[in-house]
Amino acid sequence: MNLLQPNHSEFAWWVEINTVVPRCTYYFGPFDSEKEAQLSRTGYVEDLYQEGARDIIALVKQCQPDVLTIFQEEAQVKISELMHSESN
Repeated sequence: MNLLQPNHSEFAWWVEINTVVPRCTYYFGPFDSEKEAQLSRTGYVEDLYQEGARDIIALVKQCQPDVLTIFQEEAQVKISELMHSESN
């Protein structure tokens, strides 16, 4: 057993949805099973589409997200700020 790598079977199931408009990643969950997450996925996609999201990709996976909504533009700004502060 490798103690340095997490055991992915210990993670809950989540629906990860990436959209181009707006440029975001959303996590919905946790779910007890892959089947439960798969059954819920369509509803989340439909809700985001109704809210104006476009180019939607939805995946079901085992993970442990730290943040449930990630706005890509904000992430890029934070990376730029970190790089700028490290160079000073």
